[in-house]
Amino acid sequence: MEERTREEILEDELLIVRHSGEIPEIAYQATLHYLTDDPEGPELSLTKEEVLALQDAALARAREIVLRDLDPDNRDLTIYRGIKRSIYNWQRLLDFLQRLDRSEPDFATVVRDELLAFLHKEVDDVTSGRRDSSVNCSAEELEAFAIELGCASAALPEGWRLLCAGRKE
Repeated sequence: MEERTREEILEDELLIVRHSGEIPEIAYQATLHYLTDDPEGPELSLTKEEVLALQDAALARAREIVLRDLDPDNRDLTIYRGIKRSIYNWQRLLDFLQRLDRSEPDFATVVRDELLAFLHKEVDDVTSGRRDSSVNCSAEELEAFAIELGCASAALPEGWRLLCAGRKE
């Protein structure tokens, strides 16, 4: 069997982390273990740049997961988990960033803008009778999320609370 080069091994692992499942941090940690400590792995000493590249791959996947449930085009797909899941994944991303001692302050703006666009579309679709609400969190949870993202309650679209009707925190 042909030996793979360091670059090939790292490229494969970056792809695995980048396209991991619901919890990219686990893929990141598993890859670190495989690359450095696993007796069946290549037992590499990773450079700072290589570690950062793996972190970047995991963070890219985590950002993608947060935004997935704020895309109105996903509402009827099996991948859709709802705003409540986006809130959960947002917190998971923040916790991961803290453990990595990294920050991504600009991403909150992206999430805020996507949340507002989602809510505008959802209010329009629900009030026009095109669909039932797909919002699966309480008004309190949704408002707290918006505020955390730097969005004042007054900036939320008129009628947004109706999307949460009957949802308990």
